[in-house]
Amino acid sequence: MTELSGKVALVTGASRGIGYGVAEALIARGDRVCITGRNEEALKEAVEKLGADRVIGVAGKAHDEEHQAVAVERTMEAFGRVDFLVNNAGTNPVFGPIADLDLNVARKVFETNVISALGFAQRTWHAWQKDNGGAIVNIASVAGLAPSPFIAAYGVSKAALINLTAQLAHEFAPKVRVNAIAPAVVKTKFAAALYEGREEEAAAGYPLGRLGVPSDIGGAAAFLTSDQSDWITGQTLVVDGGVFLNAGVG
Repeated sequence: MTELSGKVALVTGASRGIGYGVAEALIARGDRVCITGRNEEALKEAVEKLGADRVIGVAGKAHDEEHQAVAVERTMEAFGRVDFLVNNAGTNPVFGPIADLDLNVARKVFETNVISALGFAQRTWHAWQKDNGGAIVNIASVAGLAPSPFIAAYGVSKAALINLTAQLAHEFAPKVRVNAIAPAVVKTKFAAALYEGREEEAAAGYPLGRLGVPSDIGGAAAFLTSDQSDWITGQTLVVDGGVFLNAGVG
């Protein structure tokens, strides 16, 4: 195992997919990590795979304020600090035109994708980062950078998350750096409907010739929480296999 770095991260929505990939990357460099997720059994399995000597899990729904409080408290109790926050928890429960979007569904999307990120940021700030510094990374999406037919609510929420990133970066400076990552399609259960059964076709528009995998985002998150990114804040790092290069091609 890698020697401990002395740093501690809280990664939300990390029992699988991108969040799990982020946790893996942080553990690989020696961090200790608290991961969260809705499914308690899946979370326990993830802790065991990642290493129970380095990782704790706190089950709950990201938008639940009590869960947010418990996750930060448990991290502080277990490790004595929380240097990094990676807001990965997200939802996209609807597919279709925004003209017919159920407003209650829209509220749910924003509660999970935006408000929960703010809640976790506030709590980590007051628990540790305000006095000791650190970094926050919000997992956004390329859907937040351009219109996204049929996943409009998700895209609008990610656009809001990108703006929240800039707002937090301005307010939390100079102690805490806040950045976002905007992935394109990453091969996870969450995004399966966008590529399952037609992966070759889905990847055809990507100049690098493939869809993303969780470790691609994990590496980016590790960079944005490292000393190598010490002069970067308020930015959104697009990690998309080059697919946005095709945006201007008619």
